Amino acid sequence: MRRYHTTFWGCQMNEADTQRVAAELERLGYVYTDEAEQADVVVLNTCVVRQSAEDKVYGKLGALKPVKTARPDMVISVMGCLVGQGTKQADALRKAYPMVDVFMSPSETRPLVDFLQARDMDRLAQEVDLSALATRYQAQDEELALPTHERGRIQANVPVMYGCDHVCTFCIIPARRGRERSRSADDIVREVRSLVGQGVKEVMLLGQIVDRFGYDSGDHAGLSSLLRRLNAVDGLERIRFLTSHPSYMTDELLETVAEAPKVMEHINVPVQAGHDVTLQRMKRGYTTDDYRRLVERIRRTVPNVAIHTDIIVGFAGETDEHFQGTVDLLRELKLDKAHLAMYSPRPGTVSAKIMADDVPPTEKARRLHLLDELQHTVVADINARYLGQSVQVLVEGRHKGKWRGRTRNDKLVFFEDATRDWTGRLVDVEVTWTGPWSMQARLPQPMTVEREVIPLVAG
Repeated sequence: MRRYHTTFWGCQMNEADTQRVAAELERLGYVYTDEAEQADVVVLNTCVVRQSAEDKVYGKLGALKPVKTARPDMVISVMGCLVGQGTKQADALRKAYPMVDVFMSPSETRPLVDFLQARDMDRLAQEVDLSALATRYQAQDEELALPTHERGRIQANVPVMYGCDHVCTFCIIPARRGRERSRSADDIVREVRSLVGQGVKEVMLLGQIVDRFGYDSGDHAGLSSLLRRLNAVDGLERIRFLTSHPSYMTDELLETVAEAPKVMEHINVPVQAGHDVTLQRMKRGYTTDDYRRLVERIRRTVPNVAIHTDIIVGFAGETDEHFQGTVDLLRELKLDKAHLAMYSPRPGTVSAKIMADDVPPTEKARRLHLLDELQHTVVADINARYLGQSVQVLVEGRHKGKWRGRTRNDKLVFFEDATRDWTGRLVDVEVTWTGPWSMQARLPQPMTVEREVIPLVAG
């Protein structure tokens, strides 16, 4: 029995790419193992957005080196943003890690599949008729079979486009993932139907700027059209999408979110900073007032919407005044979630080349902590409004003895019940406790009907 192991770091796009690689390997007859050292094929899907993620890749490769020396037939493949789109990064990695057999750009699977098939052909050429062997290795269709160890999952990530044309000065993604390329809407719908057939109830559509799906072919309503097509897929319960960009969130898209019942009231639209000087240095293409108006427009169009954002603290040149603008913006807008990160220059980005990383690490940490405390209070207040309310959750499974699920607007909810398996079901629960990051709930209590007793009167 031939075994494979996959590990990924970073974003949901990397998770989706890793699932696709795993599915391809299982089509070739490989079986998943948790132990990389026991695998015949190891795939490391990399991230370079943070230095810590990059360091983990190097650590993993270092740990595999003696295993590869002892078992030279083991195949090691490195893919993702560390490899990038061009040859420069891959050539440098080949020199540093000659033990790696196959390097693959982000979202690419064919080089590893071709490598393994060629090796199998060499081995089997003496045993099998070559024409039959060629038929055996015909290209697969676009339907995605979930890897065996991920069967039964309720939610799946579906990339709808790759790359990015909006070159923010802090972002390495365009350099590593290349220009925008939208997938065929027909292929996406077919893949989602396949996932639903495997038990998936919710899909997350992924794109670096997902609102621009179809723009590369001139279709500026591409995402709205795709959402409406997926809304008609039988068996699919919920649809989400990320990540949006303030410059491309159209009224048509918001109206689709409001009108299509399977599209959730949950929008992730990063602001990144709360001062116009910083936004200009980031090359984001909008102002803080533009963002304020967008938030107002989202809330006006989509009732009960949850808005998430991303914030980078300590960007190059960010003064105390600039940072205070971010504090004031978050305090004013009261968003449902803020993903916070400290700026770290990534080699190859515009900011790393021409801007000084001039905010001390201790100051970055202070600013991060301040925003975290502020957002803790904001979200606690928002979630407190749900106390005593009935909310619908899609149950993902059990966690520490309780059922875990999410509301339509992405609030995490836990409830207890031992009478049945709620996995994959939509259930209405009553919120009994709220905190900033989750809620506790209970199943609705049976109604008690009080019966009026009417005395009998003789006569």
